[in-house]
Amino acid sequence: MESYGTLPDGREVGLYTLVNSHGLRAKVTDFGAILVSMETPDRDGTLAPITLGFDTLEGWLKDDCYLGATVGRFGNRVRDGKFTVDGKEYTLATNNTPGGIPCHLHGGVVGFNKRLWDAQPSADGHSVTFTYLSPDGEEGYPGNLTARVTYTLTDDNELIWEAEATTDATTPLNMVHHTYWNLGGDLSTPILDHLLALDADTFLPTDSGLIPTGEKAPVDGTPMNFKEPRVIGERIEADFEPLHLAGGYDHCWVVNGEPGTLRPAARLSHPGSGRVMEVITDQPGIQFYAGNFLPNYRTGLCLETQNFPDAPNQPAFPDSLVRPGETYRHVMVHRFGVE
Repeated sequence: MESYGTLPDGREVGLYTLVNSHGLRAKVTDFGAILVSMETPDRDGTLAPITLGFDTLEGWLKDDCYLGATVGRFGNRVRDGKFTVDGKEYTLATNNTPGGIPCHLHGGVVGFNKRLWDAQPSADGHSVTFTYLSPDGEEGYPGNLTARVTYTLTDDNELIWEAEATTDATTPLNMVHHTYWNLGGDLSTPILDHLLALDADTFLPTDSGLIPTGEKAPVDGTPMNFKEPRVIGERIEADFEPLHLAGGYDHCWVVNGEPGTLRPAARLSHPGSGRVMEVITDQPGIQFYAGNFLPNYRTGLCLETQNFPDAPNQPAFPDSLVRPGETYRHVMVHRFGVE
């Protein structure tokens, strides 16, 4: 661990570096359980960063794009910032207004990404576990929640983000990893030349507030079809209502297979560098966001495995409630290679 600076209240922030036997390097911090950077080689063996981020802690303190962050309690959007548990309605901050319609986004005003977590590096130096106690009522959520996130860099060139949590009162939970990827190695260039494949036959259309309507729509015959690798920029400006509403790709796809089991969700590649990243998860959905609202427009993309947006308000969606005695789990594997 090395010092990464101090918070305004004087608490020290740590930076942890994970390196595997092939030279891949991941840096993570206990502020926000954030992935600060990931470096992988191109087909010529040249190592370069492939994630958007900041050089100093000050950048992360001011960041409002959730770069590299662990977000929660509930990642993605909750309609009107409201949900009901056991007949009681709870009100959360409405910190996002797509289409001029307020909603709750990524845990609220001060979500998990802005909290200082406790850090415990592993003895072998291949992983770090971050722990955070979210008190009852924080950002409007019920229950004292103990959340843990472990980053592991394996010698199989996998970066594993693994979350688990327990609570003393029933609460919605959807912990999400929110890194922006750019496999080209030049983080100032758009990601429109990347090839993306999503193992999904359907996606979740939204209303103008980017809240899912409840429908699972087939991707066949639409610009949302990534069942075979497609160039991201090829159809991002297509005349298709879901793309108009979101300003490009910013939707949840329904991952094929059984939720709760690890299975392929996405494959991203960059023809110029040869870099490839596969995403494997146990979650029901994956949000593909093309960086449409980044200050540096579309220079990074997110592939966020998760439960469905607004799941606390939609009974037909997978259950998003964690109850006392239960353990929430979310595993997300990033497997890196070249071609």
